[in-house]
Amino acid sequence: MTYTAAVTFPAPNRIPYPGGCVLEPGPYALDYLLKWRADVIIGGTVHADMPVFPLIRALLADPAAHGVTQAEAEAARERFLEVAGQALTAEGGQLAWLAREFERA
Repeated sequence: MTYTAAVTFPAPNRIPYPGGCVLEPGPYALDYLLKWRADVIIGGTVHADMPVFPLIRALLADPAAHGVTQAEAEAARERFLEVAGQALTAEGGQLAWLAREFERA
């Protein structure tokens, strides 16, 4: 039997860093990922062009309101940290920065 995640979304593409002498790639990448939009599937329903990070925070805050369990919401957070973390570290950022954003009120 194959398990299908209750919450799925693609990995972000390479972050479109614009360059420049004022903008550091790591912090820019973090900001980009906190606003990154993608099609998110929750329980088989497609939510097109959603900001992924805020949606996952909402899932964690009230999983039942979105039709998922706490464990499924936490699995979505772990997937986000995995795929977005890879994109962030590729730009010189740190996974800890992204993880810390989930702790902010």
